[in-house]
Amino acid sequence: MNRRHFLQLTLVAAIQASVHAAEKRAPRIILRNSWQTVNIGDIGHTPGILHLLEQYLPDAEVRLWPSNIGDGVEELLRKRFPKLIIIKTPEEIKTAFSECDFFLHGSSSGFSAQKHVAQWKTETGKPYGIYGISLTQAVGQETRDIIDNAKFIFFRDGHSLEAAKQEGLKCPVMEYGPDGAFAVDLRNDEAAKKFLSANGLEEGKFMCVIPRYRFTPYWKIHNKPMKPEDEVKNNRSEEMKEHDHAPLREAIVAVIRQTDLKILVCPEDQSQMEIGKTMLVDPLPDDVKSRVVWRKDYWLTDEALSTYVRSAGLFGLEMHSPIMCIGNGVPAIVCRFVDQTYKGLMWRDIGLGDWLFDMDVPEEVARIVPTVLAMAKDPAAAKAKAAKALDFVHQRQRETMGVLKKSLP
Repeated sequence: MNRRHFLQLTLVAAIQASVHAAEKRAPRIILRNSWQTVNIGDIGHTPGILHLLEQYLPDAEVRLWPSNIGDGVEELLRKRFPKLIIIKTPEEIKTAFSECDFFLHGSSSGFSAQKHVAQWKTETGKPYGIYGISLTQAVGQETRDIIDNAKFIFFRDGHSLEAAKQEGLKCPVMEYGPDGAFAVDLRNDEAAKKFLSANGLEEGKFMCVIPRYRFTPYWKIHNKPMKPEDEVKNNRSEEMKEHDHAPLREAIVAVIRQTDLKILVCPEDQSQMEIGKTMLVDPLPDDVKSRVVWRKDYWLTDEALSTYVRSAGLFGLEMHSPIMCIGNGVPAIVCRFVDQTYKGLMWRDIGLGDWLFDMDVPEEVARIVPTVLAMAKDPAAAKAKAAKALDFVHQRQRETMGVLKKSLP
């Protein structure tokens, strides 16, 4: 082979490689998420998984198909993810079905958008996956068919994973995968610092507490009349509200009287400002109440997280604020009810079983106050425990995103 022939072959190979690279465009993913805005945890699902996609598939084009991103949430997402494409209209969704390569169902309390996964499967035949859900519904034939034909399904709690196995589901990759909200990194430091300063709360010198009724009073949040099923839920909440909040008050009293920390009572959803005042703050003794701050306004996920990361830890009756705390290295205790889904059990999956309490088991309720107090008195040990759990979460995030990457066509 002479030199001229060699150069010609090299040039041809370079052109072919260039053409191939041009044809191999970045993957396009539909993310079905963003279920509602009345809860900072439901808001947090979306920026969490968007952060993971940004981190592990930086070249991918992501088109978010939301249910609700009003109330300032769309602005929140666009500020943090300026390249994000949001599809809302039937035309935009139809175009996305045609142009995108993969459908990703994001974290939720159940298989929230099953019908849209089914639509994708039927209309396109292209691959899809399900990321970070709990199994809360009966597994009928349609559900079975959708899950079995997914590239993967990651359950956010071990109980759901075991239930799926017992149901005989046959998805090729069926494993534990962290709730998307573990990866939230939103911040509104300016608002958080302003609030803390105005209320005499110093960084590292306060703990956050979140109240909750057994059932979220959505009828009140949406200003609608109660339906018969709402009345049943409301009666259950009223029946158990003192039982559920008394241990939190005892923990607040113990922290105030035995440490130099203050307490911030704050909400995860729009109904909990009132609950925090009536069930936690108002009944406290006067000497305790003077060092307790009540947040009277709802906030968005960015300001809440900027507050949590400046705290010494969090405890209460909610789930996603603890998730976002652990995702950012902040110690967090979860108290759960039999009335809820199984998501709280994920604390055992990530190595935090000592920080999980069942409010319907007296022996576990009795351990809440000493556990909160131990967290308050030994912040270094609490942070180390949170960091160990976060290491495991990070490991699973890497592994699950690796599965997604391999599943792309």
